[in-house]
Amino acid sequence: MAGKTPPFARFEWMIAWRYLRARRAEGGVSVMTWISLIGITLAVFALIATLAVRAGFRAEFVDTILGANAHVTVYSIGTVDPQTGKIDRSIPEYEAMAARLREVPGVTRVAPLVKGQVMANRASYNAGIEVYGISLEDLKTIPRIVNPETGYGDISRFGEGIAIGSGVARELGVAVGDKIKVISPNGVKTAFGTSPRVKAYEVVYVFSAGRYDIDRVRVYMPFTEAQTYFNRDNAADELEVMVAAPERIEDLALPLLRAGGEGTQLWTWRDASGGFLRALDIEDNVMFVILSILVLIAAMNIVSGLIMLVKNKGRDIGILRTMGLTEGAVLRVFFICGSLTGIVGTLAGVALGCLFAFYIDPIFGFVNWMAGGQAWDPSIRGIYHLPAKLQFGDVMTAISLSLGLSFVVTIFPARRAARMNPVEALRYE
Repeated sequence: MAGKTPPFARFEWMIAWRYLRARRAEGGVSVMTWISLIGITLAVFALIATLAVRAGFRAEFVDTILGANAHVTVYSIGTVDPQTGKIDRSIPEYEAMAARLREVPGVTRVAPLVKGQVMANRASYNAGIEVYGISLEDLKTIPRIVNPETGYGDISRFGEGIAIGSGVARELGVAVGDKIKVISPNGVKTAFGTSPRVKAYEVVYVFSAGRYDIDRVRVYMPFTEAQTYFNRDNAADELEVMVAAPERIEDLALPLLRAGGEGTQLWTWRDASGGFLRALDIEDNVMFVILSILVLIAAMNIVSGLIMLVKNKGRDIGILRTMGLTEGAVLRVFFICGSLTGIVGTLAGVALGCLFAFYIDPIFGFVNWMAGGQAWDPSIRGIYHLPAKLQFGDVMTAISLSLGLSFVVTIFPARRAARMNPVEALRYE
């Protein structure tokens, strides 16, 4: 009859549960079970929390790149002035080039830009800034800049003034309605040389792109005003191109070069940030390996607990075997003991990891408060907060890894119990 019982029968679960909840005085190893359970829980929690922060950081970083910068920058290789030897990279026929680029399938917007690095001043405060000359219609299509949730002011008055980053506003101590001086060393040419150009502009809008390095230096100026201020003479420095699928920007490189014409060069968002993204990939892989080892170490505690359980329950195993319990039934009893610890620990770790990802903002706020506001420096990290993005695939990866390791390591002590000779087990009893 015993040989005809189905695998994982009810009595096998009952025996396993009795062993798991037995006190140490009864030959149980409840303390080791709890240690194994806590170890698995913490390991899975750490794995899911790390995967969520990794995914969130990458998503936030890419989103700020794509939401505040050109997906592709189109510029000219330039011409050399034979008299002065200077290279002129401006694009006189920028309107015609922009029209050709708009016809490329997948392109959603093309905006001519005038760019220059100058100094901003208000009272005794100075800040180096990077000016972007752009039209109001094109500026309104940049989601991270014209965002009513993070910016303030009247963007419709952009033609009457300038839009500045929150970091620039903080450095100069200005708000909407104040005026700042923009100083360029390349100003008006006179008989005595080039005199600096100084002009005051009203701040009509303050934006926060979510990236410290953007908010700290970027200023937007009306396109025609920037042409005049930087002596561009009805030309543009480059064209900002936005596409529908920035992740597949390489597929549009050749069509954009053809549309741009001879002497056109491209600089994609991957060219600008590819090194950082590759570094993130390497770090992600290393962290996953390290945390997987942590899960393995936690799973090995199950082995220790089961070996002690098999040793303490040697007499019981001998009696059960003489009563007709098969090797397979004994193996399944101890496999259930180990796998239950892994399953419960994994579920608890998943719950803690998901809660951490959902409530990361208040948790991070508390940690930052405890550290005196020094836990996260946006000037180093680039973004203002610690993001987390919980992905189903990451959770399933953590669950599969934890359960897989727990089941595998449980087999070996379970097999040892199943192969125990009942005569040897009862010899000294």
